[in-house]
Amino acid sequence: MDKIDSLDRKILEIVMYNARIPSKDVAVDCGVSRAAIHQRIQRMIDLGVITGSGYHVNPKSLGFSTCTYIGVNLESGSMYRKVVPELEKIPEIVECHFTTGPYSMLLKLYARDNEHLMELLNGKIQTIPGVKGTETLISLDNSIVRELPVDMNMQG
Repeated sequence: MDKIDSLDRKILEIVMYNARIPSKDVAVDCGVSRAAIHQRIQRMIDLGVITGSGYHVNPKSLGFSTCTYIGVNLESGSMYRKVVPELEKIPEIVECHFTTGPYSMLLKLYARDNEHLMELLNGKIQTIPGVKGTETLISLDNSIVRELPVDMNMQG
């Protein structure tokens, strides 16, 4: 990946907290032209530094009040590639990680309630060939949600 310079970092610090900010405002804050901002942002998208944009929707507003993390144990780690396509068919799963530690995989999903969660676990996740077992952790509260600070690797 090409090096990200100080102007890129300044742009990232601004847009990662407000993707809807007008380019002209970013340009003023950075002391460059609006065209330069557009070029820099497009370059960072092309490089994979910026991986998305859009709105974050609160799952509770859609009726999904239960946030759950599920540790999944597979019959063997190599089954990961066969299990993931099956998990992708379950829209309530919003994250899937292949992990080290006590689980082969860690899932994050949203359910309407405990009954819906039980349907997802017993009727979908645990029936996938290769899934040996699961452990469910229900999130009671989400205390921190943030992006990694842009200048993190520059700190002591």
